[in-house]
Amino acid sequence: MRRLLPVAGVVVTLVTTGCTDSSEPSDASSRRPDPSSSAPASSGQPDEGQVSAAEPPELDGSERMAGQQPETKGNASFSYAKGAAGDALIVAVRCRGAGTIKVVVKTVNVSFPLECLAGKTRTTYNQIGVSGAEKPGTVSVTAPSEVHWSMTIGRGEPPAEDQQ
Repeated sequence: MRRLLPVAGVVVTLVTTGCTDSSEPSDASSRRPDPSSSAPASSGQPDEGQVSAAEPPELDGSERMAGQQPETKGNASFSYAKGAAGDALIVAVRCRGAGTIKVVVKTVNVSFPLECLAGKTRTTYNQIGVSGAEKPGTVSVTAPSEVHWSMTIGRGEPPAEDQQ
């Protein structure tokens, strides 16, 4: 599932996997790999609920790692590296456990909540393509102590913007 989210005048592409039991048709063109194979993943894949929050989300082959946080409980902050001019920032979060976490990326003035579920792993991919996204920064997460989460920060091509 891909949605463009307007966040304070910026475009954020959100890709969510494994968070619904929807009977929607799968999107075979999704760019996220299944952790257990090289086949593309799609929303609602049954295997996603079996993935541990201890395994930080993967980037696709065209994206570069900028930072990573292993499994964490509760609040934490970590830094990520500078990217090349024009790079988009990818914020991939995986969580498990009942509660809502809040992710804040001050460098690009973006924050978003993620509802985490007891007994299910939920993964989101946010692609942020705004001026300044190439700068180094810090990600802060506020989370209940019952929620296990991990995160990968990456760099890649900016998202395609829909012209209206």
